[in-house]
Amino acid sequence: MNANGSVTYLTTEELAARLHYAPRYILNCLKDSVLFEGVHYIKPFGRRKILYLWEAIERDMLGSSTHQLPMIPMANGGVCHG
Repeated sequence: MNANGSVTYLTTEELAARLHYAPRYILNCLKDSVLFEGVHYIKPFGRRKILYLWEAIERDMLGSSTHQLPMIPMANGGVCHG
């Protein structure tokens, strides 16, 4: 949900424009491997049309990128992001 509590629904083309990916790449490579139905996208009324949930995609995209940063453990218990 965004700041006012609503969800931003995007078509494949709109999502592609935001992520700077080709729509075909989203459909062939990301959908059902990192973007999952019910979490990142829905098929309204059980139809073929796909609507992506921007807030869920942004949350998981940003969360996974911070977890993959290289970290070096420090003696005092902290970490150094190398």
